[in-house]
Amino acid sequence: MDQNSVIMEIRAGTGGEEAALFAADLFRMYMRYSEKQGWKTTLLDSSMSSLGGYKEVIFEIKGSDIYNLFKNESGVHRVQRIPKTEKSGRIHTSTASIAVLPEVTEVEFKLNPSELRIDLQRASGPGGQNVNKRETAVRITHLPTGIFVLSRTERNQHQNKEIAMKLLRTRLYEKKQQEEFSARGADRRLQIGSAMRAEKGRTYNYPQNRITDHRIGKSWHNLDAILNGDLNSIIKAFLKNK
Repeated sequence: MDQNSVIMEIRAGTGGEEAALFAADLFRMYMRYSEKQGWKTTLLDSSMSSLGGYKEVIFEIKGSDIYNLFKNESGVHRVQRIPKTEKSGRIHTSTASIAVLPEVTEVEFKLNPSELRIDLQRASGPGGQNVNKRETAVRITHLPTGIFVLSRTERNQHQNKEIAMKLLRTRLYEKKQQEEFSARGADRRLQIGSAMRAEKGRTYNYPQNRITDHRIGKSWHNLDAILNGDLNSIIKAFLKNK
């Protein structure tokens, strides 16, 4: 699946509003890097916090060889900095979790329509108010596994259904891979972890202007540049460690 496009899921972990703001920083980082590469990005779903961060954001990056380049971004990312909400100037540690899943086409994984339940609902905006009078949000449940997805970003029911089917195929394919290759730990729950402070794949240390990936034991001292989308040095380091 290395040649495939990807669906990325970023979720705020420990740290409340600061974790959500950090999740938004990571989302912008990947979007800016993708823009520099000329890849197409599409926001699939999101849930924002009161300060403009993301409790959860799911997006698609389309292009060639993207899963090969991005799969090592999966895991718990930890930030150490003074939050905007901190008045005493203390450094806090917060986390966000990332799952990178290869996008699966209908050819690679077919869904059986008889195993799906499709529910329509009104799309909700900030604060939970209904932004559409018509039922444009689509929730699809895979009955044999209980796995469900919800798409509500588009104003068109047909488009939301296409997005939901894409997400469901990806998650069901990944479940299949998990069962077939469990020895590899190809488990989305392992990718995401519980997002606690002690679990860290990568640390973003603002006071020291340093990013450290603990899995390969390497650090970079250009934190601002990396968060602005200059990810090549990190990606190349992982490719060398294959």
